[in-house]
Amino acid sequence: MGIKFRPLQDRVVVRRIDEDEKTAGGIIIPDTAKEKPMQGEIVAIGSGRRDEKGELVPLDVKAGDLVLFGKWSGNEVMIDGEELLIMNESDIMGVIEGAKSKKKKKAA
Repeated sequence: MGIKFRPLQDRVVVRRIDEDEKTAGGIIIPDTAKEKPMQGEIVAIGSGRRDEKGELVPLDVKAGDLVLFGKWSGNEVMIDGEELLIMNESDIMGVIEGAKSKKKKKAA
């Protein structure tokens, strides 16, 4: 990323990751039939949220984590020509551990 973007509070910036273009049976899925991926790589995180006492609670995720999120989670934004999602940490369902980043979502 050429532009530096730092999300605020408990927000994270996520880059969608393409899922397989073939089914388990080997059928190739055309672009028109694909749904947007619901997994991605965390690009940047905010500083955390404040609890009732005003103390900073750090986020459970970090840049580079692969995560699963809901189909309608986050807001799509273009930053430095790349389509990214900005969402709250609470929109993330979980971290995929032991997996390496597949491939980046191609810009449309």
